[in-house]
Amino acid sequence: MSKRKPPEILAKETVAKSRLFTVESLELRFSNGEERTYERMKPSGRSAVMMVPVTAQGDLLLVREFAAGTERYELGFPKGLVDQGETPEQAANRELKEEIGFGSNRLTPLKEVVLAPSYFSSTMTLFIAQELYSEQLEGDEPEPLEVVRWPLNQAEELLTHLDFCEARSITALMFALRILKQ
Repeated sequence: MSKRKPPEILAKETVAKSRLFTVESLELRFSNGEERTYERMKPSGRSAVMMVPVTAQGDLLLVREFAAGTERYELGFPKGLVDQGETPEQAANRELKEEIGFGSNRLTPLKEVVLAPSYFSSTMTLFIAQELYSEQLEGDEPEPLEVVRWPLNQAEELLTHLDFCEARSITALMFALRILKQ
């Protein structure tokens, strides 16, 4: 942890807003007197979860879903937002049931990560999900997600797979492999 004093926030202003996002401008004064304007996504106070599901047969379960940002189908691990009043573990189990039709009796937290902390404050808790059991919940996806089974003993090959390029999924896989290979 740094012992540096954070810059003083001189002003905050909403500069753009959509149905999903609010962009905020921050006027900052650093400890050396330098002043700068930064823009960021206004903190929502919500966090998210991502799970690396591992079956008893030794397969990873991934989902292929459309990503509007890249305008193509991407392969990654199940993920979603933590709802008001939920713990990350409860959200992880709900999202597993909604996205792949399984719950987990054993969720192991891996790490809490932040995507682009210069622009976003939202955190995502990464988990390994084991001891899976069949249970389906209705999700909010516009179309059924394709569930992809991938042999755990070939997990490192995912790193070169063209559809598997989301940084959070790659991070989750790397942390999971450190634990699963022990």
